Amino acid sequence: MTTTPDLSTLTGDYTVDPAHTTIGFTARHAMVTNVKGKFLDFTGTLHLDGTDPSRSTASLDITMDSIDTGSADRDGHLKSADFFNTSEFPTMTFRSTKAESLGGDDYRVTGDLSILGTTKPVTIDLEFNGAAKDPFGNERVGFEGKAEIKRSEWGLTWNAALETGGVLVSDKIKLTFDISAIRQA
Repeated sequence: MTTTPDLSTLTGDYTVDPAHTTIGFTARHAMVTNVKGKFLDFTGTLHLDGTDPSRSTASLDITMDSIDTGSADRDGHLKSADFFNTSEFPTMTFRSTKAESLGGDDYRVTGDLSILGTTKPVTIDLEFNGAAKDPFGNERVGFEGKAEIKRSEWGLTWNAALETGGVLVSDKIKLTFDISAIRQA
């Protein structure tokens, strides 16, 4: 049996654990299937305020060259100037500007997402998955989140028309977050 902790006991600073966190995305490909990918290299911090969630903050720095879709050719294309232009824009960042409780274990974080030198607001819906002390003595919290963006709003406009109509890569991108963070002393 698990119990939900008193959220005020979770107040503090946390570091995102990249070994137990996934930052992923899904794009529609050729109008018929979804291609999923993730980023393998990132850092992040959270400040949680269990008494007043509106004072909580989140920050992520993602190394764009760490993109992994399971296809070296596709990853190379995504790193090129057609998409992320990682040689000129090596990092994607997220900085929260607002956090709110939606009731129960549901939260919403709004912040500034910067890609290709363009910064736009993004809203991420999160579910608090719980808190636990791991076998190594680390106090952990977990969140699962999702958001949708239109990649064209960040200047990611490369595409190819299909003979049957439509385009090769959807404008709508689904973002997913499975976050494990460790409390800092």
